[in-house]
Amino acid sequence: MRDRPTAPPPPPPSSASPPPASSGSPPHRAAGRAAVAAALVLGVCSVLLLVLVAVRWHPLLALDGDIARATHRWAVRDRAVTQACRVLTDWVWDPLTMRLVCAAAAGWLVWRRAAWWTALWLAGAVALATIVQQSVKAAVGRPRPVWPDPVDSAHYAAFPSGHALTATVVCGLLLWLLRRHGAGRALWRTAVAAAVVSVAGVGVTRVWLGVHWASDVLGGWLFGALLVALAVLVYERARKRPGAPERRHG
Repeated sequence: MRDRPTAPPPPPPSSASPPPASSGSPPHRAAGRAAVAAALVLGVCSVLLLVLVAVRWHPLLALDGDIARATHRWAVRDRAVTQACRVLTDWVWDPLTMRLVCAAAAGWLVWRRAAWWTALWLAGAVALATIVQQSVKAAVGRPRPVWPDPVDSAHYAAFPSGHALTATVVCGLLLWLLRRHGAGRALWRTAVAAAVVSVAGVGVTRVWLGVHWASDVLGGWLFGALLVALAVLVYERARKRPGAPERRHG
């Protein structure tokens, strides 16, 4: 009885074969979940600080007072640093300057990418931040520090710091857009450094100049970061809908 010919072994898998589908979440879904988690944490922290300020919790007020008295002594003694802080806070990191930077970014999005929806989203988020800032100030009505020898002055209520909130919102949203559009390494690192210096620096200048308590600045940072997380969440949810504007290019 003759042996039957054996079938040739199957060819090895081609290197050009597509890799199996990744089991991970799509990028937009992961970004949405991260925004939800960040919003929850920041929301709890913001509300907690708001309550402590509103009820005038003594340990917080005592810490604010100690920091304010120390920085005011330094500001009165070192006039050169104080003048530099005034220039930075009144011109470089002023809320109007930050809003103009945001307007320039929105204009670039329209001009170079025709991303009208993203530009309107950016402008709307910054406008909402202004409304939230003024509403919380009016609701809390916290007085600013008062000094016999002030080195600067400011208007409206103290909590939260409008400078800190606006800088956090504008820098946070612009960083997120740069990351989303795949900014190069050099541009990304430069932008992160500028954002960190701006957000931290504006908070330091407000306390140094004696126009805010330290918890006012912390409140501005927290509320600003919360608004960034909520804005990102709205953006991602809107783009997941079928037929969403700029779904492919925005």
